[in-house]
Amino acid sequence: MPNAEALAALRLPGFLPYRLATLSNRISRTIARLYSERFDLSIPEWRCMAILGETPDISATEVAERGALDKVAVSRAIARLRAKGRVERHIAPDDRRRSVLALSAAGEKIYREIVPLALAYEEALLKRLSDEERATLDRILRRLESMDLEKLVE
Repeated sequence: MPNAEALAALRLPGFLPYRLATLSNRISRTIARLYSERFDLSIPEWRCMAILGETPDISATEVAERGALDKVAVSRAIARLRAKGRVERHIAPDDRRRSVLALSAAGEKIYREIVPLALAYEEALLKRLSDEERATLDRILRRLESMDLEKLVE
């Protein structure tokens, strides 16, 4: 059990993991407004489609790993996308024992429509930062992404 000093020192508004998570959620929800109703997509469904649009013929496990997503959420999203005819499952071309996922023709069409919307939102967001701020943000994110975060809790 953490001591009283440690408990008193935690203030969520200044706690980096909390700040990153809440910012990410706010951005995701805002972008979702661009596609959720128009294309009948949830955030996890779009994330799966975005990953498959960039890297087809991968397993659901690989989708979860690439997107740092919960496996159960990916499984549900893929099931819904398959039911809507947006994702197809087939046998891997290089390993007949493995099934993989790819966007269907309908999924590809939606993907091609959403990508410009998402990129325009990102551009609008980044325009509000100076060139120096964008470079600093990119440098800090790359640094954090390159860390072996598991070693920090050993």
